[in-house]
Amino acid sequence: MEEAKIFGMKMSSAVTILCILVVLLIILIIFIIHKMNVMARKYEMLMSGKKGADLEKIIRIRFKEMDQVKVNARRVTKEHRQIKKHLSSCISKYALVKYDAFDKMAGKLSFVIALLNDENSGILLNSMHSREGCFTYAKEIVNGESYIQLSSEEKEALEQAKTVEEEIQDLTKEAEFEDADGNLNFDA
Repeated sequence: MEEAKIFGMKMSSAVTILCILVVLLIILIIFIIHKMNVMARKYEMLMSGKKGADLEKIIRIRFKEMDQVKVNARRVTKEHRQIKKHLSSCISKYALVKYDAFDKMAGKLSFVIALLNDENSGILLNSMHSREGCFTYAKEIVNGESYIQLSSEEKEALEQAKTVEEEIQDLTKEAEFEDADGNLNFDA
C-alpha cells in the first residue's frame, strides 16, 4: 500500500516538517514573552516606587523651568525693544575725513568728523588747522541735511557716515542665517 501524500510529499515527511515549524514557533513565542516581561519590569520600575516619583518630580521641575524661560524671554524681548528704541537716537554712524585746509599747510592736520544717529541726524565737527591756530566749527545735521552750506570735505564726511549702515547691513546679511554657535538656521 502506498503512503498518503500531502503537497506532493509523504505524510511522514510533512508531519516532521510541521512539527519542526511548531517547535520553532513555540521558541519564538517564548522569546517574545520573555522580552515583553523584561520591558514590563523596566516600565514598572520606572513608573512606580521611588524612581517613578523622581521621574514625575523631574518632569514637573522641567515644566516650571520652561515657564520661567517663557517669562524671561518676554522680559528680555521687552528690554530689547526699549534698548533698540533708545539706540536709534544714539550716535551709531561716523566718518572722518582729513584734509589740508590751506595750500601752504601739509600733513592733513585739518579734519571733519560726522557723528550721526540712525535717522542720519547729528553733528559735523570741522577742525581747521592753520599757522595762526586751530578753529573748530560745528554744524547741525537733521535727517541727513544741513541748513548751513557744507564744504566738499564736510559733504564727503556726511556721505561716508550715511553709508556706514548700508555697509554693515551688507556684511551682516551673510551671517543672518547663523546662530551664536555658527550653525546654519534657515528659520530666521
